Amino acid sequence: MNRIHTQADWIDRAREVLPAAGFGNFDASMVIARGAGSRVWDEDGNEYVDYLIGSGPMLLGHGHPEVMEAVFEQLPKGMTFFANNAKGIELAEAIVDAVPCCAQVRFVTAGGEADMYAIRLARAYTGKPKILKFEGGYHGMSAEAQMSLAPSKQVNFPMAVPDSAGIPQGVVDEMLIAPFNDLEAVALLLAEHDDIAAIIAEPLQRIIPAQPGFLQGLRNLCDKHGVLLIFDEIVTGFRLAYGGAQERYGVVPDICTLGKIIGGGFPLAALGASAEIMAHFDKAVVGADKWLMQLGTLSGNPVAAAAGLKTMEFLRRPGQYARLRELGQILMDMQSAALTEQAIDHRICGDPTLFDIYFTDAEPFDYRTAKHRDAKINEVWNTTLRANGVFKSPGKLYPSLALSPLDLELTRSAFQHAASAVSEHRMRAV
Repeated sequence: MNRIHTQADWIDRAREVLPAAGFGNFDASMVIARGAGSRVWDEDGNEYVDYLIGSGPMLLGHGHPEVMEAVFEQLPKGMTFFANNAKGIELAEAIVDAVPCCAQVRFVTAGGEADMYAIRLARAYTGKPKILKFEGGYHGMSAEAQMSLAPSKQVNFPMAVPDSAGIPQGVVDEMLIAPFNDLEAVALLLAEHDDIAAIIAEPLQRIIPAQPGFLQGLRNLCDKHGVLLIFDEIVTGFRLAYGGAQERYGVVPDICTLGKIIGGGFPLAALGASAEIMAHFDKAVVGADKWLMQLGTLSGNPVAAAAGLKTMEFLRRPGQYARLRELGQILMDMQSAALTEQAIDHRICGDPTLFDIYFTDAEPFDYRTAKHRDAKINEVWNTTLRANGVFKSPGKLYPSLALSPLDLELTRSAFQHAASAVSEHRMRAV
C-alpha cells in the first residue's frame, strides 16, 4: 500500500536534498500539489485562490484548456530538438508583430538569462563597459543584476552593493546605481561617465510605477548621450498591455527582454531589438571580434512555444485586457476598503495588472521609500490571507483572467479578516 505523504513529509524530504529545504524561489513551507484554473492545492489538500500564478506566467490560469490542447498537439511531434522548429519561428513572428522595439528576437530559457544577454549585447554593440541600473531593480541572477537589488545598507549613489557572495570586484566597478524615478541623478551620471553602454530598467519597477515623464526622460537622455535603453519586460510584457509597457506607456527602448507569459507556463524567454543590434548574434555579419555567442539546450523549445502562441492568441481577443484591469481594480478597491474600515495607513502601489500594499502613509516612488512603516504588519497581513485561502507573494499580487465571482468573494472575505488581524496586532503593539 502506497504511503500518503503529507506536506510535512515532503518538507522533511526536501530538507535532506535541497539547501534551505527549497528551490530558492518561494516559501519552502509550501509544497504545491496541483493547480487548476484560478486555484492551487497544497500537499495537505488545502485550497487557495492563486494570486502568485507561478510568479506571473499563468495569466490565463492553470491548465487552460486551449493551452493544454496546443501542448498535447505538439508533444507527439517532439519535445525538443536543439534546432529550429516551426512553433519557435511562429512565436518569434508573433513577438515581433506585438512588441515595438523588436525587429528580431533570440530565445533563451529564463528571464534572468535574457537580461544577462541583453546587458552583454549592449556592451557588444556600443563597445562600452558600464551599465547603469536602478536601486531595487530586479533583472535576474547574473552578477550585474545582483548589484543593489535589495541592499540592506544605504550607500551613496552611484556605488553598487553586491547582493550575493561570489561576485568579483571587477563586476562591481562596471555598475552604476541610480535611484528610480530620479531623472536628474541619471542625467548627472551620463554627463560624468562617457563609458556607459546601457541603462537597464523595469518600466514598472517591481510594483513602483514610473512617474509621469520618467521613462520618456530616460529615452531622451539615452539618445543625447549615445547610450542604449533596455526595458526589462519579463514581468510587464503581455501583462500591462499586449505590446507590454512599450505600448502602455508609449516609450520604445533599444532592447527589451521578455519571459513568463510568452512561454505559457513553460520555460521560455527572449530578448529583442532592431536588426542592426541583433546582428551581433550573427558572426557572418559582424565578424568574430564582435560576435556574441549564445546558445541553449532548450532555447526555442517547441512545447513552450506552442503554449506561448496559444496564450498570446487568447490575449489578442477583444476585451481581455479590459477584463484583466477590471479584475485588478476590483481587488485593489477591496483591499483599500478593508484597510480603510480599520483605519490602517496604506498605499496600494502598482498597476491593476500587478500591485500590492505598502503599510505606510507616504507615497512610494523608489527603493528607499517603498517600505512598510512596520514590517510585522505586512507579515500579519499575508499570513492571515493564506490562512483564509489566498495564496500570494509577500510583495506582489498577480490577478489572472481565470478569476471568478466566487474567487473574488472569497478574497474579499480574506482581506477583511486580514485587516482585522492587522488592527489587532496594532492594538497589541501600542
